[in-house]
Amino acid sequence: MPEQKTSTSLSTDELHVWASVATMLERLPTALDAHLQRDSGLTHFEHGILFALESTDERTLRLSTLAEYASCTLSRLSRAVTRLERKGWVHRTIDPSDGRFTLAVLTDDGHDKVVQSTPGHEDLVRRLVFDTLTAAQVRQLGAISKRISAAIGPEQMWNPPRAD
Repeated sequence: MPEQKTSTSLSTDELHVWASVATMLERLPTALDAHLQRDSGLTHFEHGILFALESTDERTLRLSTLAEYASCTLSRLSRAVTRLERKGWVHRTIDPSDGRFTLAVLTDDGHDKVVQSTPGHEDLVRRLVFDTLTAAQVRQLGAISKRISAAIGPEQMWNPPRAD
């Protein structure tokens, strides 16, 4: 009896789309990291941590919440926060509302760093992503990205506060 196939192969069209997505997933973080490292001495991951803290009212988040937003383990986040602490951009403190949790707090120097690094980072994101797409494609990219993220897992996605 012939062996039964348990998975279906990607179609030629799907394989071409997947090749494009996989290439983008590899190249975009590399480009973002290289730019941020050169201009600000930050990785894209570290910039994301600083930016998420800057975006809160008190410049403070629980490490567990920040790890969920960053789609990373607490261990990876803790190593990054340690690097940011050494530079004086973040400090940790016990959550006064629940001592079982640790908070990451953006320092004034960290605020200055994220304010300095964000314009160049946003310019690169605009050039690499938004300038290459039509307005309709930007909306589609947002919707597609949310659907794929939801299919990967139920973890809360970070959403920047609305300016309006």
